[in-house]
Amino acid sequence: MMSSVDRPRLLVATGNPGKAQEIRDLLAGMDVDILILSNLEGLWRTENLGGLPPTEDPEKISERFRRLERAMTESADTFAGNAAIKARGGRDITGLPTLADDSGLVVDALGGAPGVFSARYAGGHGDDEANNRLLLANMAGISDPQRTARFVAALALALPDGREFKSEGTCEGHIGWAPKGNGGFGYDPLFILAGDRRTTAELSREEKNQISHRGKALQAMVPVLRSIFAK
Repeated sequence: MMSSVDRPRLLVATGNPGKAQEIRDLLAGMDVDILILSNLEGLWRTENLGGLPPTEDPEKISERFRRLERAMTESADTFAGNAAIKARGGRDITGLPTLADDSGLVVDALGGAPGVFSARYAGGHGDDEANNRLLLANMAGISDPQRTARFVAALALALPDGREFKSEGTCEGHIGWAPKGNGGFGYDPLFILAGDRRTTAELSREEKNQISHRGKALQAMVPVLRSIFAK
């Protein structure tokens, strides 16, 4: 077993703690240090990362985060396209193998909305309560048979040697009439699983990982990750 210092690293290009925990759970046992964006500040202070020398200068560190943010700007009109942008941006700036996802909710009665705008549906990025309120308002008057929807997740892995891999997963269901459950994040309290009466916010973390869109996409990516980060 390699020491933690010597273990290979995988940057997961997210600042969302819910996403990060799901990915950590699904990759548990793999001999790799899983980093997220918030870990980069410490690495930039102590290591030559991505060809950039270590620095204690807060302004230089802030500039590196700004460069990373620009390189990872979601400008595509598909989940797969945005995932690829983020994975490549993370790899190019840090020099680390980077795994990125883009995911969201696709509602048939709304023409596929909120889609790639799921996280900022109500305007502010990551305001789950506002997003859910707007979704319910836009679904008012739409009957149960027309409330079908699915979560979609696209994953992209970009390696320093230029290789890239992708996978996708979906989870079918429909939109409820009021939030239910205290788990999960995002639209989980409104998303009722197909063939079930529970929302994804009412599932245990283990149950959700088994059936979630992100779980399916990551399971499809696991053989690639194992081949790269084999012990």
